[in-house]
Formats: sequence, C-alpha cells, structure tokens
Amino acid sequence: MNVAIIKYNAGNIRSVDHALKRLGVEARITDDPDEIISADKVIFPGVGEAASTMSYLKERGLDKLIKGLTQPVLGICLGQQLMCNWSEEGDTACIGIFDQAVRHFPAKGFKVPHMGWNDITACKGELFRGSLSGSYVYFVHSYYVPACSVTTALCEYMVPFSAAMQKGNFFATQFHPEKSGDPGQRILSNFIEL
Repeated sequence: MNVAIIKYNAGNIRSVDHALKRLGVEARITDDPDEIISADKVIFPGVGEAASTMSYLKERGLDKLIKGLTQPVLGICLGQQLMCNWSEEGDTACIGIFDQAVRHFPAKGFKVPHMGWNDITACKGELFRGSLSGSYVYFVHSYYVPACSVTTALCEYMVPFSAAMQKGNFFATQFHPEKSGDPGQRILSNFIEL
C-alpha cells in the first residue's frame, strides 16, 4: 500500500503519520507531484489558516494537482475546508472540489474555536463502515462547512455542520481521526481499505 501525506505548512502531519503507523501503514510525507500522483491513497491534512495555506499550495501547483487526483483522497480539518470553493477565513478562494462555502461559527455564547470531543450522527458511506454513528471524535476549528448534499456525517455546535463529506473519490473530515481514539482509527482504517 502506497500512501502519500501531502507535505505543506500544516500542523498535524506527524500525528497523522503516527496514526497510520499504528495501523501498520508506512506513509510517505511528500510535496513531490510524481509521488503524490502515483500513490494508492492520498491524505491532505491541515491545521492552520486558509489564506496563507492556499497561497503556499498555489505557489507549488498543489491546488490543481489535488483537484485532479483520481485515487481516494482524505482531507482532514483545514484539509476539508480547503477542498471547498471559498472560505470566510481571509476571504479565500479554495480548491473547489466541494461546491460549498466555509463559514465562521456565529457568536452565540459558545466558545470559539470548537475544541474537544463531540458526537457525530447521520453517518453514511464507506468511511463510516462499522456503526460509527454516535461515536465521539475530536474537533479543533473556528470555521465549518454547513450541512449539504455531500455531507456524510453531522455534528452540532451552535449549528449543525458537516463533520464529514464525500464527493466521488474525495473524502473529508472536519474532526481529527488521528486524535479520535478507536473511532478515528476505524475511520482511517476504512479509508486505507477503500
């Protein structure tokens, strides 16, 4: 199994790599287009800020490369947001895989960022094989994708939002499966087994 983790200025690349090692998967952390294109699976992780991250990706042509991938791709946290059309964070044009806009949580007396464990519901699709609806997973984010036609798991924090999404070979989670204990390991395993 040839798994590539896209290397860019993101903060959770090592934790994703360690989570895959726990599954017996040795991934390559790379920004080399040939290595990414030839991988069986690609993971696009992310902790950071949308505008500066998109600038970094565009400078290296990784934005177009990611959008053109045909193998299974998993975006995580900021990775999910950047796979959308646009983010309210820095008024940022994103990659445009999911035809959605990323919004900032409204000020409603809740803490922002949304940080900690929350349950996911209405889980469907291949990432969630094994009755994962109702599982608690770990979130750290101030921006969210509203529930939409490509939502494959929901979470509620002030508003219902897309905890996970899928369109064709593109999968994404707003939560961090690599930090989400047994449910997260199951989700990563389901992705690797696609």
